[in-house]
Amino acid sequence: MTTVEQVELISPYGGKLVDLMVPAEALPEAKAHASTLSSIQVSERVACDLELLATGAFSPLDRFMGKADYQRVLDEMRLADGVLFPLPITLPVDPSPDIAVGKDIALRNAKNELLAIMTIEEVYEWDKQECAQKAFGSTDMRHPLVAEMVRWGSLNISGPLQVLQLPIHYDYRELRLTPAQVRARLETYGHQNVVAFQTRNPLHRVHEELTKRAAQSVDGVLLLHPVVGMTKPGDVDHFTRVRTYKALADNHYDPDRILLSLLPLAMRLAGPREAVWHAIIRRNYGANHLIVGRDHAGPGNDSTGKPFYGPYDAQEMVAQHEAELGVKMVPFLQFVYLPDEDRYEEINKVPAGTKTADISGTQVRNDYLNAGKLLPEWFTRPEVAEILAESYPPRHKQGVCIWFTGLSGAGKSTTAEVLTQLLLEFGKTLTVLDGDVVRTHLSKGLGFSEEDRNTNIRRIGWVAAEITRHGGTTICAAISPYRAIRNEVRAMVGADHFVEVFVDTPIEVCEQRDYKGMYAKARRGEIKGFTGIDDPYEAPEHPEITLDTVSCTPEENAHKIIQHLLKQGLLRVNGS
Repeated sequence: MTTVEQVELISPYGGKLVDLMVPAEALPEAKAHASTLSSIQVSERVACDLELLATGAFSPLDRFMGKADYQRVLDEMRLADGVLFPLPITLPVDPSPDIAVGKDIALRNAKNELLAIMTIEEVYEWDKQECAQKAFGSTDMRHPLVAEMVRWGSLNISGPLQVLQLPIHYDYRELRLTPAQVRARLETYGHQNVVAFQTRNPLHRVHEELTKRAAQSVDGVLLLHPVVGMTKPGDVDHFTRVRTYKALADNHYDPDRILLSLLPLAMRLAGPREAVWHAIIRRNYGANHLIVGRDHAGPGNDSTGKPFYGPYDAQEMVAQHEAELGVKMVPFLQFVYLPDEDRYEEINKVPAGTKTADISGTQVRNDYLNAGKLLPEWFTRPEVAEILAESYPPRHKQGVCIWFTGLSGAGKSTTAEVLTQLLLEFGKTLTVLDGDVVRTHLSKGLGFSEEDRNTNIRRIGWVAAEITRHGGTTICAAISPYRAIRNEVRAMVGADHFVEVFVDTPIEVCEQRDYKGMYAKARRGEIKGFTGIDDPYEAPEHPEITLDTVSCTPEENAHKIIQHLLKQGLLRVNGS
């Protein structure tokens, strides 16, 4: 890179970068103190938030939000002192004797590694429905965060943090730069303007064209800043994505005009509010422009099939707050390829009648990646196309979770047994997770309270998600009576790989089939908390498939599922 005179970048949001790291000389004493404390194990999301709090990416925030900040952020998108901040950053916990004002508590990750000490100054209750409606604009369980929040603790805690170490990452260490490190590097490029590009997807030629033009238009530098924390379930994994980003940055950008750095952010998929949050984060990394895409940070469609947010809501909200943010919104314009000229151009600058070419996101998935075809060179750089082809098997070789739900005696296991045989004909690698069998092994010792039932389903869902992620087919047959936990499992697996099968059998028929006499015992009061009698069954509102086991045989129903899988490309007729 050419050596140039250093420049001064835009100041961090709030004036200075927060730094919560304990100085090296104080670490031994702090660690010794932490070893005497009670601990709480935090989620992956909280660990991501803690890392970005510690390094100043969330400046001016210096802790998980207290009640005043939390409530005003929900109501007005502002901290208690009036500073614009669009989303709550909280540490939810379950009630415990260890959670009390005035206590120090150690924060550990899922591997039990010590991360930080919090001095608890506030403990407060929060309303999950209120948070979902205000922060995400919806209480629909098809929103991944709304589904996830169901299992968060009922209390939020807040207080000063002493961060002893950041979560350890062994991958792409040279690209995992803190805000201070990114700023230091950007200052050496010699350009005050920095255009940040937020992404959780692979980049194609159109993204390359847009980002280059955006940086050139302001005589600036591109901060290519992909999210590698928590993104939307079903997204291309970050290992694959970063390989594509490196290939592009190394081979197709001017090295004096691009900095690639990874962001360990846990996305909320909150659309317009999240876009404002992204602008604040990028300002802390030194950017004063942010490219905001169509349906930026959107989670897709709700349970009725409609998008959670409008396509331009995010652009409008960031533009509305540009002055206060100090970050200019750069809209993601629509580009098309001109085959006769071998170049891209903004669609509004193309004369009528000009030959153009384009491939939609749906076509990329269905016509190319899912079909095992390389993307054309005019659309995607060859290096990127090859990486995606290696990491993204054709649709019929991808994993799928078929989730049967319904009352006891509805016919779930019987239909699943027939389906198993049919899928083996297609050469699928299968794992069957039957609710009764799982309870004798994976969930042995759990009862039938709502909490234990959810734990059982969550365990089945986690196993199913892992199998699906590795290309296997999972058939799950469990009553799974509660809608929220089923939607949580859907998010865990990824909506594109989850097929909910509602075995819709009337309770009277289920009772007639009950050779064990469980329903009769429940009606006599000998069994408590029996689904359909004195504990509710919440039928799916929008399952992929609904089966009638009164009018149709198990074999007929199994073939209906096969037809759905064929239509979705998750199965392929042998030889086709």
